[in-house]
Amino acid sequence: MLLILLGGALVTKTDSGMGCGRHWPGCNGQLIPDEITAEVLIEFSHRLVTGAVGILIVVLSVWSWKAIGHIRETKLLSFLALFFLILQALIGAAQVLWGQGDFILALHFGISLISFASVLLLTLLIFEVDKKFDADTLKIGKTLKTHTIGVTIYSYIVVYTGALVRHTESELSCTDWPMCKNGDFSLPQNFWEWVQMGHRTAAALIFIWLLIIAIHAIRHYKNQRVIYWGWIIAFSLVTLQVLAGAIVIITRLNLYVALAHSLFVILLFGLLTYMVLLVSRSRQN
Repeated sequence: MLLILLGGALVTKTDSGMGCGRHWPGCNGQLIPDEITAEVLIEFSHRLVTGAVGILIVVLSVWSWKAIGHIRETKLLSFLALFFLILQALIGAAQVLWGQGDFILALHFGISLISFASVLLLTLLIFEVDKKFDADTLKIGKTLKTHTIGVTIYSYIVVYTGALVRHTESELSCTDWPMCKNGDFSLPQNFWEWVQMGHRTAAALIFIWLLIIAIHAIRHYKNQRVIYWGWIIAFSLVTLQVLAGAIVIITRLNLYVALAHSLFVILLFGLLTYMVLLVSRSRQN
């Protein structure tokens, strides 16, 4: 799933989405293309990985349902993993065959992210990580529960705004950082600047929010190490994400930094969904 997400980001960032033309599931009218360009290689490889992983997720979902179906989250996670993987594949196919608006395409990464998080949580259940961290005996207060659910939902909004920046080609509409034009505190002047600065504002808010949660966890949850370290790691990931976003602008869209930016948000969202799972298991303190 991580390869699917990073592969999709690579397709978008290298403008390889039409590498196989208006053909799906084939490529340029062939089942296997005989003329290989960089765009064809990136797009066709992404399709192959998505198809292969799709088969694995079907196996994982059915097997998990039968083997650990007694665990309350298993059936829901199995369904979500499979449903959202199929949905993201269909959106990708629709884009290739007919084209989609930027606001619809921006959903593609977020939909894949839900499938990734479902597979991740299924994996943690299969390896009984929740038992190793004593998830059933955790005591989490109402304040932290509210913050956990709220910041997880909000993180999805941040992801969407980031995807919208890519699909509207607004990455370099603001060439300075952190302001659109450093020293100029005026409002954005056009649609692309609004998209870019909207994402930066959303990212700044989640950075502050996770800092507040991390401080709360450090003060009140030192004796519950999964909560204590979980939120410290979450804040570390959002810090890396913000720094990578700044470097993307400074380096004028360096591909490796841009992919690292995507990687950090994938890991952060996965961690946040696990914290939600812990909240659902915990008793109120």
